Amino acid sequence: MNNVNKTLYIPLYGKAYVSKKNIILHDQMAESIWSAEGFPLKGKSKSKYLAYYMAMRSGVFDLWTLEQAAQVNDVVILHLGCGMDSRVKRVHIDRCRWYDVDFSEVIQERTKYYQETENYHMISADVRSDDWLEQIPKATKAIVVMEGISMYMKLDELEQVLANLTKYFSEVSLLMDCYTTFAAKASKYKNPINDVGVTEVYGIDDPKALEAGTNIRFVQEHEMTPSVYIEELSGMEKFIFKKLYAGNISKKMYRLYEYKTR
Repeated sequence: MNNVNKTLYIPLYGKAYVSKKNIILHDQMAESIWSAEGFPLKGKSKSKYLAYYMAMRSGVFDLWTLEQAAQVNDVVILHLGCGMDSRVKRVHIDRCRWYDVDFSEVIQERTKYYQETENYHMISADVRSDDWLEQIPKATKAIVVMEGISMYMKLDELEQVLANLTKYFSEVSLLMDCYTTFAAKASKYKNPINDVGVTEVYGIDDPKALEAGTNIRFVQEHEMTPSVYIEELSGMEKFIFKKLYAGNISKKMYRLYEYKTR
């Protein structure tokens, strides 16, 4: 795998770690894959606090996906940059067609652990292109999860992804986490992704910047580390997490934005 693709092991480790502790996120698939893969993470990428953060972020995405799917019938769910994530199993939305999309070498690894079904499919593609969308039957609405991938795309590339989605589907609901520009600059020197060789990332300060040239509108910002998850931590870990990974300090680095078609 190239260095960007290797970043998938960081959230995988985080989800496996908390699942074993029986807090925040229960993900036996992550535990099994992490145990089998044994990828040699090091340094900050194996921090327990980062693991808590990654798991909380995934929990927010899971709940949002469930809430969005409950509102409509004719809908497809797209998980762009899916990595080895088991969201399709965690949220259990059997009635919806679900598509996990990632680079071919990632999907190749993924097929070792996941099997396609009538409603679940994996697509090998660079999401910045538009030809992969033709593999998905037309639907009235698409629920799009973009977790942990926006920071690897320049603004114009991200705009193109959103434009492609809104051209193909009549309605799009999308949740996406983003670095701030400050975080992107700081990431060259201090970021867990450096431990797998990644130093070039991008940030967004104004969520409405993506509205230009697309048929998408910014809806709201979501909390990345809800208190309900923080309360599952205990003692000094809870205190340290609140100080370093939650609240205003966290928002200087990392944001979570929801978008919909106009």
